[in-house]
Amino acid sequence: MSTLDFRPAAGAAPFAKRVWAQATTEAGLILRNGEQAILAIVIPVAVLVGSAVFGDSLGLSLQQMAPSVLALVIWSSCLTTLAIATGFERRYNVLERIAATPLGKPGILLGKGLGISLITAAQVIVIVVIGLAMGWRPAFTALSLVTTVAVAPLAMGAFAGLALSISGSLRPEATLAVANLLYIVGMPLGILLPVDRYPAWLEPVLGLLPTAALGEALRHGASGVALGWPLLVAALWCIGTLFLARKVFTWTS
Repeated sequence: MSTLDFRPAAGAAPFAKRVWAQATTEAGLILRNGEQAILAIVIPVAVLVGSAVFGDSLGLSLQQMAPSVLALVIWSSCLTTLAIATGFERRYNVLERIAATPLGKPGILLGKGLGISLITAAQVIVIVVIGLAMGWRPAFTALSLVTTVAVAPLAMGAFAGLALSISGSLRPEATLAVANLLYIVGMPLGILLPVDRYPAWLEPVLGLLPTAALGEALRHGASGVALGWPLLVAALWCIGTLFLARKVFTWTS
């Protein structure tokens, strides 16, 4: 006759399940924050609608502005949103406590990255649907689509590395100020404003920025032109900022 074993057999969930739980929690907390909702949806949609009304008079048509707004949502979520959320988690020792769980530090970082990716994907879908409804007609070729899809995650990694570098080394108040300042400054530096709107001597300098790499890749890709230099620039920034984040990031403020 077999005996029943009622001894507790507690154990951690599989690593992938832990990361997914953390990612969905991160995404849910961010979306419930009113300020982040404005950054995530309200401002990009307002810019998109405004471009349809006033864009032609400014020389920025909807065909240009729709991919530019896609760059804006990636910029805002992967830099500003991630930096602010992480900065205040450090302030209240949330990261330190979660790091002591089976999730661990690698799981926290993966969960954050996946959570921001989920939010960004939802933003992209919303902007694409609204843009198409307003008359945006992208003309991707196979090559330009592949190039654009390759640049986007590299730029996301670059922005996330910058966000973690800022939030992991500054006080939360300073992180809030710097992240919002960079969000505003980055808009004309390739995100919303094409590089060719600047003087010829300044274009090569702007082309070295990850904001310009993402914005130009999306704008040209949507018009059927595959650019190679944004891929290199985004890759270098992704490696550089993630390396910097690894060096300067601390888990408590």
